[in-house]
Amino acid sequence: MPYGPEPDRSPVVPPLEVPMATEPPASGAPGAPLALDALDHAVLRALHRDPRAPFSEVAAAAGVHERTVARRLERMTASGAVGFTAALIPEYLGEGVTAELAVRCAPGRVHETALALARSPEARSVEVATGALDVFAELNVPDHDALLTLVDAGIGRLDGVVDVHSSVVLRLLLTASDWAPYDDEPTDVRRHAIEGRALPEPIVVDELDRRLVALLHDDARMSTTRLARGLRVGETTARRRLARLMTSHVLHLRLHAEPTVLGYPVEARFRLAVSHARLDGAVRRLAREPAVRHLVVTTGTTTLLGYASHRSTRDLHDFTARVLGGLEGVASAEVAVLMRTYKRAGFADGPERAQPPHPGPR
Repeated sequence: MPYGPEPDRSPVVPPLEVPMATEPPASGAPGAPLALDALDHAVLRALHRDPRAPFSEVAAAAGVHERTVARRLERMTASGAVGFTAALIPEYLGEGVTAELAVRCAPGRVHETALALARSPEARSVEVATGALDVFAELNVPDHDALLTLVDAGIGRLDGVVDVHSSVVLRLLLTASDWAPYDDEPTDVRRHAIEGRALPEPIVVDELDRRLVALLHDDARMSTTRLARGLRVGETTARRRLARLMTSHVLHLRLHAEPTVLGYPVEARFRLAVSHARLDGAVRRLAREPAVRHLVVTTGTTTLLGYASHRSTRDLHDFTARVLGGLEGVASAEVAVLMRTYKRAGFADGPERAQPPHPGPR
């Protein structure tokens, strides 16, 4: 149900029911989605709340032995559907330019164009959705000149690209770190958006902080002892620096799991043209919806771009009618269903997984 006081008039959707098992289910056909049982979900629930929780705490929460937790997590991460991300968020630090692209492709060239975009180190997410023959991508580049060069001299010259439409992110409101499928309470960032409050000023990040995050990017669960060794500082310094970063919104250290694996196979992308006088109200209303996993204000004729995850197309229909249909000041709304995700938060799909990830919020 929505966060906040507004009553939820939507039909009640029961939680995903999965049988308890002590061993993982048998593997399906190659490429089949990873199937999780109740114990897998118990492990993910604990790690979603604290990605660096020791196996002893996760095992206590799940009611199993630590070795069982380690085996389950290894199985899930080996599939590529579950992982850990650690990154400083440039939008919150005021660094670089984040752009949303819609790349129009000639018939028969959508797949290879999406693959080419997923290989780009500047791309944080790449997907194909229903509607026009478009590939959607989120990029992070140093400045506007770099964006122009990438779009014109790079993406615009790919075979099969017919047109490129770009918009710049003006304000980052919600990210996948604020999507909490296992929790009833909103994150601190989401609570700020719900209440219409600005986030606190970001902390000052120095070179030691950046080196620490780089180590966490390679291994988000690295022990404090190893972090201190890698940074060549004392453990107390490493622990203090890590705690300071983790309590700030500028660092996203989180469990990354495909929504389909968690029981949310329907993902929607929506763009809304909202009058500026009604923009704050629309943001606050959308932030109250737990299904909304990404929300930004952009340049262009459609000022709000968001992503939402749902258990079924029926849930998506309810969301569009109950939430999008109820927003004031909306001149137009476009909703599309994601058909395939090629890259998410820097994690590439399929053969592109070998590429070095460029982590990002979505």
